[in-house]
Amino acid sequence: MASTTFTLTRDNFGKLVMTAEDGQVYHGVAPVRAFPIQSPDEGISLVQGDGKEVAWIDHVDTLPEPARTLVKEELEGREFMPEISRVVSVSSYATPCTWQVETDRGPTQFVLKGEEDIRRIGATSLLIADNHGIHFLIRDMFEIDKNTRKILDRFL
Repeated sequence: MASTTFTLTRDNFGKLVMTAEDGQVYHGVAPVRAFPIQSPDEGISLVQGDGKEVAWIDHVDTLPEPARTLVKEELEGREFMPEISRVVSVSSYATPCTWQVETDRGPTQFVLKGEEDIRRIGATSLLIADNHGIHFLIRDMFEIDKNTRKILDRFL
């Protein structure tokens, strides 16, 4: 579906309501990123509960307010992928082990079950899954501190 002009609001239950330029109203739409890691602000689809796409957003920053804020809030509420800025320590270089990390959402710790839970995403990004299934992102492993790179090298 091509990009369309629309308005977004929230209903009394907090669900997104999209009104297309032709007047068609879609209740309970949800934004879904096409490329959540490489291009998180580009290629966002608004879909209905059954998965049918009702609008396409080329870039979230091209949306007028308040639609831009509503889409960003909805995406943040649905997606939880803390971005690791630094690995403080690991309990062991053998798995399973406990990692102490600093993220964009604050300091935390998690258990890495196995080395296979660290996956390369593209040339510079890593996705690390903990023992609860939460995914942690390292956006660019070459831009983080030297100590973190040394720790990561031991597991890669």
